[in-house]
Amino acid sequence: MVLVTGGTGLVGSHLLLQLTQNNISVRALYRSAEKLEIVKKIFGYYTNDVTSLFNKIDWILGDILDIPSLETAFENISQVYHCAAFISFDPSDFKTLERINREGTANIVNLCIATAVKKLCHVSTIGTIGRTTTSEVSTEETEWSRQHTNPYAITKYLAEMEVWRGAQEQLQIVIVNPGVILGPGFWESGSGTFFKTASKGYSYYPPGGSGFIAVGDVIKIMIELMNTDIKSERFILVADNLTYKEILSEISIALGKKSPYLPLKIWQLHIGKLADHIRKMITGKTRTITNSTIHGLKHPTTFDNAKVKNALKFKFKSIEDEVNFSAKIFIEEHS
Repeated sequence: MVLVTGGTGLVGSHLLLQLTQNNISVRALYRSAEKLEIVKKIFGYYTNDVTSLFNKIDWILGDILDIPSLETAFENISQVYHCAAFISFDPSDFKTLERINREGTANIVNLCIATAVKKLCHVSTIGTIGRTTTSEVSTEETEWSRQHTNPYAITKYLAEMEVWRGAQEQLQIVIVNPGVILGPGFWESGSGTFFKTASKGYSYYPPGGSGFIAVGDVIKIMIELMNTDIKSERFILVADNLTYKEILSEISIALGKKSPYLPLKIWQLHIGKLADHIRKMITGKTRTITNSTIHGLKHPTTFDNAKVKNALKFKFKSIEDEVNFSAKIFIEEHS
């Protein structure tokens, strides 16, 4: 049996759909009944067979910080996909980020070792891939530095260290480092905010860019890696390196909106950072513009996907196709 953590998130829900369609016996953690409805919604984007596929999943109410529930979840498990994580770029959330991302991952690794799990796939982020100071692209071997790094990436790097510890204790592991994952359904977080922003028809776009990949490709690569003899390796998962102007323009066109044409200046971003800080003090909402955010926009990185393409002979889905598919669903849900 396969265990999936973070099964109610973007990656986890799509992974569960693929595993159940492949007739794989699967168990998944969940924290509330409301989260399960999200999974059903995601399934419904791709199939009319939602109920029967959903009912194939052995759902366990639990949390990666709750050892007793994890011990129950790990009974008779041969493979683990660790997708669960807390995402925030607000420095004030660092302790929570570290607890969930590092300590939670340590719990998963420890139980994998204790129960003789055959293989673990850990979902990390390109935020743990080192940035180059030249025009060279970043690879899995580029040295990582904590300097100018957001708190989420720092704690995901610490989580990777826990996974590598497991590898030293003879646990078979693979780590994937996806870029911005494009996919439907989670419009209030992650790449979903690109669609929400583009739908408003703003004229401005931020500087910089990132690596992008369709959620389906992330899932295919994870499953392929787990079914090969590959172990103790990490892989950058990026289909294309795009500027934010390029990706927002693609999404805007797919939504029938005008493309942004005015670049945000760095001084405007600093004003936005101040306004964001004031908003947090008044409303308590998480900060989204910080010093590390602005530094990343000023110094974008290009990522090399050659390693995974060569290892799996993998061909990526076009970003345009994924944008069009997600935009269609966004329009249907926001008409």
